[in-house]
Amino acid sequence: MNLTDEAIVCSVLPHGEHGAVVRLLTPSTGLLPAYVRGGRSRKMRPVLQPGNLVQANLRARVEDQLPGATIELLRSRAPLALDRLAAPGIEWLAGLTAVTLPEGMAYAQLHSALSGLFDVMDHADDARLWVAGLVRYELLLLQQLGFGLDLSKCAATGAKDDLAYVSPKSSKAVSRGAGLPYAARLLPLPAFLRGKGGTPSWEDIADGLRTTGYFLERDLLNQGRRADMLAARERLVNRIAQKLIDAPDAVVA
Repeated sequence: MNLTDEAIVCSVLPHGEHGAVVRLLTPSTGLLPAYVRGGRSRKMRPVLQPGNLVQANLRARVEDQLPGATIELLRSRAPLALDRLAAPGIEWLAGLTAVTLPEGMAYAQLHSALSGLFDVMDHADDARLWVAGLVRYELLLLQQLGFGLDLSKCAATGAKDDLAYVSPKSSKAVSRGAGLPYAARLLPLPAFLRGKGGTPSWEDIADGLRTTGYFLERDLLNQGRRADMLAARERLVNRIAQKLIDAPDAVVA
């Protein structure tokens, strides 16, 4: 391997006394692990932070060897680490990507979506914009990995209007009229997950997180280290509940 590409840092694990093994999401080759010599040094620690955009050069002599990498910082997300909502948001997004994507397979749409979402986190005056984007990213990741939800029409009637629920069994949308008698057993489908409406309320965002969280846990985060990621998501959801749900229509930067 001899690859040079822009990449998003998704995870960093200590390796040996001074090194680190990183997982990088590149647009052309997908998720790649690499060893960074001196990755735990004072110089490299600020560079190897989840969410950072870097220029990475990866080299390996043989195909099954863990490549070594030299890393140059292109864009730091360090200011977001001081934000009580954005910090767990980055932790969750980067960690989710690192543990669910297979290595060495290109997911250009996911790379573009994640990079754009981090940019929105950097600049949005209203945190609802990027938190709604986070829920959409979860939905996209499920779709890209073969667990997509069908939100195009009602599973019971075929209607395309007034879709209000998602069936946890079929992963398909259900209209309000067809689903109302079974609402307690269905998941909510807020309008923003169907590309409708303006900026969603915090209540709608919480509904979206509930729905995507169900399918993430069932289909992707159900064993081993993947299950450990649920704790990171719970921290984010709890922060939203504590700080934002009390004022559902407030603009919170």
